[in-house]
Amino acid sequence: MITGAILIGRSEEHTETTYTAVNPATGAAIEPSFTTAGLPEVERACALADAAAIAFAEAAPETRAVFLETIADEIVRIGDDLIERAMAETGLPRARLEGERGRTTGQLRLFAQVLREGSWADLTIDPALPERAPLPRPDLRVRKVSLGPVVVFGASNFPLAFSVAGGDTASAFAAGCPVIVKGHSAHPGTGELVARAIQRAVALCHLPEGVFSYLPANREAGTALVADHRIKAVGFTGSRGGGMALMRTAASRPEPIPVYAEMSSINPVVLFPAALAARGEALGAAFVGSLTMGAGQFCTNPGLVIAMDGPDLDTFLASAAAAMVGSAAQDMLTPGIHSAYVDGVEALAGHSAVTTLARGVEPTGPHQAQGALFKTRAADFLADAALGAEVFGSSSLVITVTDMSEAKQVIAALEGQLTATLILDAEDEDAAAELLPVLERKVGRILVNGWPTGVEVCHAMVHGGPFPSTSDGRTTSVGAKAIDRFLRPVCYQNMPSALLPEGLRDGNPWNAPRRIDGVLKLG
Repeated sequence: MITGAILIGRSEEHTETTYTAVNPATGAAIEPSFTTAGLPEVERACALADAAAIAFAEAAPETRAVFLETIADEIVRIGDDLIERAMAETGLPRARLEGERGRTTGQLRLFAQVLREGSWADLTIDPALPERAPLPRPDLRVRKVSLGPVVVFGASNFPLAFSVAGGDTASAFAAGCPVIVKGHSAHPGTGELVARAIQRAVALCHLPEGVFSYLPANREAGTALVADHRIKAVGFTGSRGGGMALMRTAASRPEPIPVYAEMSSINPVVLFPAALAARGEALGAAFVGSLTMGAGQFCTNPGLVIAMDGPDLDTFLASAAAAMVGSAAQDMLTPGIHSAYVDGVEALAGHSAVTTLARGVEPTGPHQAQGALFKTRAADFLADAALGAEVFGSSSLVITVTDMSEAKQVIAALEGQLTATLILDAEDEDAAAELLPVLERKVGRILVNGWPTGVEVCHAMVHGGPFPSTSDGRTTSVGAKAIDRFLRPVCYQNMPSALLPEGLRDGNPWNAPRRIDGVLKLG
C-alpha cells in the first residue's frame, strides 16, 4: 500500500508539503500525493538512528545476516505491484526492472554471506610477548567496527539497485550502521514500497526501530541530514554538482565525515588496430547497442571512443552510424535528466571541432532521448577540456588518433573514470600493455572485449574510480568490498577476556578467519 508517507522508525508520518510522481513517458501525474520531510522529521530520524547505533553495531553477524535476507524476502513478497509502479514512475521496461529487483535482492543476500564468512571484520591478534627483549610486547587485538548512522541518497537511474534498499544501504546495514534513506522524488511510490519492506524486516527481526528511516525530502532536508552531528557517513549516486555540494557540507562540519559519491564518468573505449581490422563492422553495431541501452542512463555508459584514423575505423563508424540511425528514441527518467542531455548534445553538435556522424530516430514523447554519435580529432579534444564533459544519455564522442602514442596522451588527459574498455586481438596485446599503466591511474575497472554497461555483484567487482567518477577512488559501491566504506579499525591492548569483543576472544567464538601472530587461520 502506498500512502505517500514519511517512515521514521516504525511510525508513519505526513506533512502539509506534498508533491506527486510523474510518468516520464506521458508527463501525467501519478497518484497519490507524497508528503515531504522537513527539518523536524530529520531531527527525529537522526535521534532514532543514534539511539539504535550501538545495539545494531554490536548485534551478532548472524543477526544482521538474517536481517538482510529478510529484507530481500519482503521485497520479493511485494510482487508485481513493485514492478508496475516502477514502470509507471521511470518509463523503464518490465524486463529491466525485474532484473534490477533480482540484483537488489541478490546483493542483500551477498552481504549476508559476507557477514557469515567473517573476513570483513579483519580480526587480528598479536599475542603478548612478555619475555621479549629489550621490551615486552603487549597483547594487541584489532577488529573493524561500524562508523555509526549513515545517510543514503536514492539514485534516479536505478530505482531499486541503487536506491532505498540498494548497494549503499545493504553494505551499511552489513557493517552495522543504521540507515536513513533520502528518497528520490522521481520514483516515490517505488521507494515507499521498498521502504515499507525494510520497515517490516526491522520489526520481524526485533531490531531497534531506529535502524531504518525513510525520508522523501527536499534539498534543504537532504543537506540537513548530511550536516547532522549524529550522521557518520553518506552514500550518494547522482550528478557531479549534487555530489560536490554534499561533500562541501560534510567537510564543513565540526566533525567532517566521508561522502562516498559516485558522480561523473565517460568510460573510454579503446579500439586497437588488429581488432578493428578484423571485426570493425560487428563492433560498430555492438557498440551502439551498449550506448543506447536504457537510453544511455548508466554510469558506465561508453561515452568516449579512441581509435586510429583510417579505413578500418571508417568501417566501424559506418556500421555504428547505421545502427544509430535506426535506434529508437527512448524515454528518459526525469524531465531534468532529459533537459541536461539535450543541452549536452547540442553543445557537441554546435562545437566547431566536432562532426555529427549520426542521430537516432526523432523523439515522439516529451522526454525522449535521441541517440547521438560525434567525432573529433585528438588534437582538438586535448585543446578543449569541455569535450571531455559527461553527457548522461545515449551520446558518444569518437576521438581519432594518428597512432597509439597519441591515444596514450588522450587517456592521460582524462579525468578519473569508472571503467575503460579495451577492444583487442592477440596482435594488439603489446600496444595494450603500453596503455595499462596509464589506465590503472585513471579508472577503477579495466575490461577487455566486452562493453562496460553491466556490473556484476560479486566479491571481485570494483565500481569506483579516481575523482570525479567517485569522491574516493579507494572504495567500491558494488560488490562485497563495499562494506569497508562503513567500517573503521579499533585496537584493544591488554584487554581482559571478559571485556573483549566476542570475535576477538580466545577460542574463536565466531569461527571466523583471524590473523594470529601474522599467520592467517581460517576459522
